[in-house]
Amino acid sequence: MSSRTDLASTLRSLDGRSYGNLKQIRGRYTFGPVTLFIDRVQADPFASPSKVRVRVDRDEAKFPPELTTDRADRIAASDYLQRAGNAVLSGIGQRATILGRPGQEILERTNILIDDAGFEARLLVNLPARGRSILGHQAADILTRDLPEFAQTLFLFHSWSDADSLASADAHHAADAHHATDVHAQSGPSALDLAAHVQLHRDQLELRDHLGEAGLIGFIGNGAILPRQAGDSDRPMDAAAAVGFTSPPELEHTVNLSSGRSLTGMGIPRGVTVIVGGGYHGKSTILRALERGVYPHIAGDGREWVISDPSAASIRAEDGRAVTGDDISAFINNLPSGTDTRAFSTTNASGSTSQAANLVEAVEAGARTLLIDEDTSATNFMIRDERMRALIPAEQEPITPFVDRVRPLLTRGGVSTVLVAGGSSAFFEVADHVIALDAYVPSVVTERAHELVGVSGENLDAHQDHADGTDSDDTGSDGTGPGEPGGGSPAFGAVRRVPTAKALRPASKTKSARAKGTDRIQFGRSFIDLVAVAQLVDAQQTAGVAEALEYLAEIFDGRTSLTEALAEIDGMLEAQGLDGITGHRDHPGHLTRPRTQEIAAALNRYRELRLAH
Repeated sequence: MSSRTDLASTLRSLDGRSYGNLKQIRGRYTFGPVTLFIDRVQADPFASPSKVRVRVDRDEAKFPPELTTDRADRIAASDYLQRAGNAVLSGIGQRATILGRPGQEILERTNILIDDAGFEARLLVNLPARGRSILGHQAADILTRDLPEFAQTLFLFHSWSDADSLASADAHHAADAHHATDVHAQSGPSALDLAAHVQLHRDQLELRDHLGEAGLIGFIGNGAILPRQAGDSDRPMDAAAAVGFTSPPELEHTVNLSSGRSLTGMGIPRGVTVIVGGGYHGKSTILRALERGVYPHIAGDGREWVISDPSAASIRAEDGRAVTGDDISAFINNLPSGTDTRAFSTTNASGSTSQAANLVEAVEAGARTLLIDEDTSATNFMIRDERMRALIPAEQEPITPFVDRVRPLLTRGGVSTVLVAGGSSAFFEVADHVIALDAYVPSVVTERAHELVGVSGENLDAHQDHADGTDSDDTGSDGTGPGEPGGGSPAFGAVRRVPTAKALRPASKTKSARAKGTDRIQFGRSFIDLVAVAQLVDAQQTAGVAEALEYLAEIFDGRTSLTEALAEIDGMLEAQGLDGITGHRDHPGHLTRPRTQEIAAALNRYRELRLAH
């Protein structure tokens, strides 16, 4: 281990020399309570930034243990420290150093690590140069002055201006009394803001747990600001211009949390929920909020109390995607070509086959709630009206529309659906709840919708069985219903797909998988297109998906199914955190934890995926 003096002296001696000489500064250095690790030095000024870590031991940092001991609390505290850290870097005028800027969600990331031993920031540093010559004095300022100052400001809790406010009071009550601020706008670390941030996260997770116990798949708190500033922004619309959400009385639900916080809003029950209304009245805005409600949000986002089933998956048509071995026979069967849709593969899926594949893959990956917008769906996958049914007999139509499968999906598969519909009433007769939006204000119109289609809410499933020619009590010789070819009930993603041992080890692959922005991964010579995967939040999360693919490559052995492999990687992430996915290398880069659904989405879109069976 070397000292500040050693590093500064080395850097100054390198001033003006060729950039490659910087490799000799790799190592570990002490700066009082701060330890600096230079894990990787960029090869030249135009290469990826150098990887540097700064660490302070827990006994030096003196953070309140009640805020940084529990795993969920550490995720929230790390998120807060990352946001505060960016403010600290800005305050010391440090532009060459990147900590990473999180979005509106509170997620597990590698940028800040809190463990039993201490607190660590993983930084990317562009070491300065003139042309290809080292600027040693400027590099010394960054590494021996600015970064130690950054670490002490961020990680020495007792130096925070309001640290005493928690030292003499219970952090829980202090946080409860303090209003959580918009952490995008903070000027530096605050003990009260940290406590409030952690408590907000605790409450959001408790509310999520409550949803399952209460039979709900979603909750939207009264006063929530759902609209965003613009179509390409995730920041909230100004509250003065937006219409705050108000629950209709019929779906109003109140939750009293253990923190003492009481929340009232709209609870969306398990089942089939249809959201209707005129154009630009807020239907898709609600659906987008529920899509992102699988993640907790920061104070000031407007969607702090929009909480969804964490497995909820957005489903849409995706013309041109690859499909490998999906059983889509519940929706598409008896193709004129004779193609077996119980193990359907294509390199160029149509709108209907892609949406069917997206749905069964989501269920295979564990989704218990589907979020679907009519605007991004294939019409022939979703509905077929009476005139078309009369003109084209069922035996000539290979597509069984989603409207005929949405209730069996619920009653036999346990999967709920939230659907936005603006142009068709086809789903009224299969809906448990119909919500109409008028200028962003929701009302329950279920009874009226059922009256229009001549259906009673008490006999929805019996009506649907009769409508699609099935009987929920009629079983074949194999003990299943008659929905599938050969007498079986619709599989809905239940087929066991087993990738080959080299499924993710193609001959063309010489480099590790790499994220290319939020919606693309380079994998060997192939590119995985994730544009249609709506619940990826940023490039760091896509980088996490890329690392997950590398991890899966070690699991697939020709016997392990896709579902089993996904369960294994999810269990590892729960036990070891994100560092586990990278093999616990010193500086893993900047990653955000992806859900199982997004890992599966990338794997399923990999065009060279091959199945053993």
